[in-house]
Amino acid sequence: MQQLSLWQLWKREFAGYNLSVFRQDLLAGLTVAAVALPLALAFGVASGATAAAGLVTAILSGFIIGALSGAPYQISGPTGAMSAILILIASRYGLEATWITGVMAGVLILGIGILRLGRFIAFIPAPVISGFTSGIAVIIFVGQIDNFLGVHTEGAESAALKLIHYFRGGFTPELGAVLTGFIVILIMFFWPWQLNRVVPGSLAGLILASIASMLAGWNVESIGEIPRTILLADRLLFSDIPWADLDQLIAPTVSIAALGGVESLLCGAVASKATGVRLHANQELIAQGVGNIVIPFFGGVPATAAIARTSVGIRSGGQTRLVSIIHSLALLASALLLAPIIGRVPLAALAGVLMVTAIRMNEWPAIRFMFSRRFKTGIITFLVTLLATITLDLTQAILIGGVLSAVVFINNVANLKVEKLKVDLDRLRARGLVIEHNCPHVQVAYLSGPLFFASTNTFNEEFADLDGVHVQILSMRGVPLIDISGIEALLTLYEQMHKQGQVLMLAGTNPDVMKMIERSGLDTLIGRENFFWSADQAIVAAEERHPCPYCDISTPATKGTTVPVVAD
Repeated sequence: MQQLSLWQLWKREFAGYNLSVFRQDLLAGLTVAAVALPLALAFGVASGATAAAGLVTAILSGFIIGALSGAPYQISGPTGAMSAILILIASRYGLEATWITGVMAGVLILGIGILRLGRFIAFIPAPVISGFTSGIAVIIFVGQIDNFLGVHTEGAESAALKLIHYFRGGFTPELGAVLTGFIVILIMFFWPWQLNRVVPGSLAGLILASIASMLAGWNVESIGEIPRTILLADRLLFSDIPWADLDQLIAPTVSIAALGGVESLLCGAVASKATGVRLHANQELIAQGVGNIVIPFFGGVPATAAIARTSVGIRSGGQTRLVSIIHSLALLASALLLAPIIGRVPLAALAGVLMVTAIRMNEWPAIRFMFSRRFKTGIITFLVTLLATITLDLTQAILIGGVLSAVVFINNVANLKVEKLKVDLDRLRARGLVIEHNCPHVQVAYLSGPLFFASTNTFNEEFADLDGVHVQILSMRGVPLIDISGIEALLTLYEQMHKQGQVLMLAGTNPDVMKMIERSGLDTLIGRENFFWSADQAIVAAEERHPCPYCDISTPATKGTTVPVVAD
């Protein structure tokens, strides 16, 4: 795929920009700011820093990373996943180490982007990502129990040990704190979706819980002073960097860089499906790298692209990266004008926001899909990664999940049976079924190589644009195996085509791949009538069932176009 420079991305993005589009961006930016404000405050606290640090992070990342981003829709800031790593780093090495590892991770991410190695970050299987995300959700939830209960208990090396400590007792919950947290949770769960477009449930919960707490006179600890500046007193200084001891921070640096890169590219993948605009991965990593190098010197914490905020921007009609910049300016105005009010928000209210966020951040559709279809290797990988995340270092969790998936994959390859059959194109041409022609009515794609987590990115990119195609035939003869990520890629393609009234057909699917498709239920969705022994049979069926709606072709010598695709 063509790599565009930042200037080319800006030029393409703002071609034909006018006042009407600006109004859309303005409204979307303000809406995103309303969603981002409570999350920025909460994730700042959850990172082991302060609410002010979270707000500074959201302001700077929205402006710097948004301006340099590889797509118009990416909105970055402090996130739940990142805070789960940062709280551990802060507790083990101190807050200063959080800033230093943030800068080091930024340099690493920047280097990956400059060297155009972004695609290798995507080589993480879907069950590992789901298990890692769920583990992080547990860490965030457990990490907020103290604030929710209004108590201070002893620290622990992991979320699992911390949870065990709570069962041992030895503390007395503060009723006011618990009630404050419950108000936020109830409002977020039951806030009408119609009102959510005007005032997000998280923001409404914070406001109402804070008012209730003040009126009732509950003894609840609050955020405290919010400085009216983006240059915090507590920040990283060059003179404070322990140059001789940086080797001790290599492991946490790798954790932050890996999570930052993966989360940003995952956010881009989700947003790309929603908008049809491709994320330029390497440019996005460059933006994330620059942002994370700069932010700690202002007192902020490491940032990454946030799926929730990005999705809000898209749903609100945002068109360009000005949405991110406007959201940043709105947060800056909030910090300057509303600092005294924000400082009185109870920590228990922020705990309620984070607990609901932790519950919602789990990839529930992917988890249900995996367990309902009983993909044993996927389930085992998911559970092992989840348990490793809440009991071990997060870097170790990713490595364990990745190694487990690699072992399963190697085992599948070692036991593969490859049926050496191929489509005779000369015979098809002799029958007048396939010749060179510009009519895009029927498109045939010949796939070769395993369709698994490492190749789904190529698969998705190749089929991102099917405009004008009525029937897409996938010749699967050269696909020896498929995993859950490959199944999900096929499912996404089917859903994309189904929405547009297009038809997906599969030909030459070998028995092992077909078993996975049947277990997933894709054969029923696609329709058993759309599976064929060979591509020529599929072409004939496509022409008989679905006459070309785009052009008037009366001769059999113009019945399709072949497009070779390699997924390796």
